[in-house]
Amino acid sequence: MAEITPEAKKMIEENPVAFATADGNKPNVIYVAAVKVVSPDKIIITDNYMKQTKENLEKNNNVCIAVCDKNGKGCKLVGSAKYFATGKWKEFVEKIPENRGLPAKGAILVTVSKPIILK
Repeated sequence: MAEITPEAKKMIEENPVAFATADGNKPNVIYVAAVKVVSPDKIIITDNYMKQTKENLEKNNNVCIAVCDKNGKGCKLVGSAKYFATGKWKEFVEKIPENRGLPAKGAILVTVSKPIILK
């Protein structure tokens, strides 16, 4: 199991992250702010306004997340994702304070297979 370090967790939860997907031909990258580390190898991302990202995940569940802090130190995480339109993960993202007033249409659970801290 790949483990998200405390340093990476802090970066992920305190900064907007770039979230990349691809459908096989068409890559897509967006930034998201409502992101939480929910276990040593899992991250939950809220779908508030995703269209292409959701479509890509239906065809290809491989994803990449990149984030950096204000000092330029960064982290790259590679993994696989699963979309939840209902259930406990959807309910979880609805309760995240950053989502107050936003639609929280779904939750994306990313299982990290490869975390890399960039200096």
